[in-house]
Amino acid sequence: MTDKTSTNDRTSTAWNADGVRAWLDARVAASRADQVVAERGGRARQDDCDQATAEEMVCTLLRGKASLDDQATFAAALRALLDRDEYIWRGVYDDTRFDRHVRTYIRKLVKMAKTTTGFDRTGHYQ
Repeated sequence: MTDKTSTNDRTSTAWNADGVRAWLDARVAASRADQVVAERGGRARQDDCDQATAEEMVCTLLRGKASLDDQATFAAALRALLDRDEYIWRGVYDDTRFDRHVRTYIRKLVKMAKTTTGFDRTGHYQ
């Protein structure tokens, strides 16, 4: 007797390059809005601003690339981005904290690319 739920869980959806592009565009817009809100919060919200800036940087660097056309090349682009020693972007308050947020966000995208899930959610909050 086979377990149908475990078979369905292993089945992944097909790679949708246009959906990933739309998701990246939506995340850039959302992260910029989050940065504005964090900036208005002053010193207490600087970590939130760095986190939103990290999301914006990663999505901006990935969204214009041809690597989005294929799941394997997208994963390779993510690994190459993760292998960088440091990340430089505008509007960062704490470089160490920003690097940590960037790496965390890239790892999230690696998991999403591996399972091809989550790219259909283009709402502001996720």
